[in-house]
Amino acid sequence: MTMTGTDRTPATDLASPAPTTGRPRVDVVVPFAGSTQALRALVDRLACLQVAAGDAIVVVDNRPGAPDEVRHPQVDVVAARERQSSYHARNRGAARGRAEWLLFIDADVEPPRDLVARYFAQPADDRTAVLAGAVADEPPDGREVLPPAARWAYLQASLSQENTLLAGTPYAKTANCAVRRDAFERVGGFRDDIRSGGDADLCFRLAEAGWALERRDDAAVLHRSRRRLSKLLRQQARHGSGSAWLDRTYPGFSPRKRWPGLAVWAVREWAAAAVAVAAREHDAALLHAVDPLVVWAFEVGRLAPNTVDRPATAPWRWARR
Repeated sequence: MTMTGTDRTPATDLASPAPTTGRPRVDVVVPFAGSTQALRALVDRLACLQVAAGDAIVVVDNRPGAPDEVRHPQVDVVAARERQSSYHARNRGAARGRAEWLLFIDADVEPPRDLVARYFAQPADDRTAVLAGAVADEPPDGREVLPPAARWAYLQASLSQENTLLAGTPYAKTANCAVRRDAFERVGGFRDDIRSGGDADLCFRLAEAGWALERRDDAAVLHRSRRRLSKLLRQQARHGSGSAWLDRTYPGFSPRKRWPGLAVWAVREWAAAAVAVAAREHDAALLHAVDPLVVWAFEVGRLAPNTVDRPATAPWRWARR
């Protein structure tokens, strides 16, 4: 995918002002699959976004059998229970509106109030389909000691767009990106029968159709990382499954690692962790200890199927093929 844009420095100040006039209409779409309490908190948080007439904020409840019990005057909460896939949920949310742009963010990020304005502080090129915002992993703030899993995510900048935008096949993570609706509809939206890798797949199909990607580093969100190591490893396993699927779909995208060499590397990392502990180099010890676990979870996850079993009716009858 062609990349344009000049400012390649990730934004760190989430509170600076941005212009709010003369921008296109935007539908903000957020998939959700947590507790009802967390859903209410998410809706309240999203209601603080600065939106204009013609914009919409849509939360898509992707839990199976979830009750219809959350209502808000500023946030539209819709159900997508047919298929437990965040991409199915995003498609359902996209089909809800008709704005020129779709802004996808994840439920575990905290956007600044002026996020929408930041995306369109400068106009997108006519051939740009994807605007990649920045994602900053949760930093220590002095009031809370981050658990090891969250500390590791911060040290590794695990969700940063830098991990995908500078690769040979760049793509934007749906944790925070905007997609032009016309382009989104023309390629048929997200593949909604997969669990992971749908953001890369969408960007690759858009690139094949001749659309470009631009960076929007000032449109930054804060990612609240997983607190428990077990949840972090499950996340990495899911990413591994998606990566293997992408490698089968786009050969050469993500070749698997050789397990014997990976085992040797892991032992060396854990030995380095012991040395770092003795030297009281806590962050180095954490990285040496957790990195092998994360990589192994990712590689083992490659063996798991990435498809979602239950079929669903495509929500976009409006998609132009």
